Amino acid sequence: MKEIKVVVVDPVGLHARPATVAVNAASKFKSDVKVSYKDRAVNMKSIMGVMSLGIPTQSEITITCEGEDEDVAIQTIEEILKTQKVIA
Repeated sequence: MKEIKVVVVDPVGLHARPATVAVNAASKFKSDVKVSYKDRAVNMKSIMGVMSLGIPTQSEITITCEGEDEDVAIQTIEEILKTQKVIA
């Protein structure tokens, strides 16, 4: 299992547009991909799950990947969130 902890720096938090990009990326991998915030973990392949967390700016989130392509999955998702300027 691979895990990263990141801080959301987008002034609006993890909002719909970058969340959709991240969900679409996560959906391409075979691994289980989860995002956790305040003791709640949801499937990062579900836009409704991700949006239900209501992640505001300056929040620490944890992204975990577990499965056969976990290395590439976690690296790709981190890069996408940086490109979308959600995390630094």
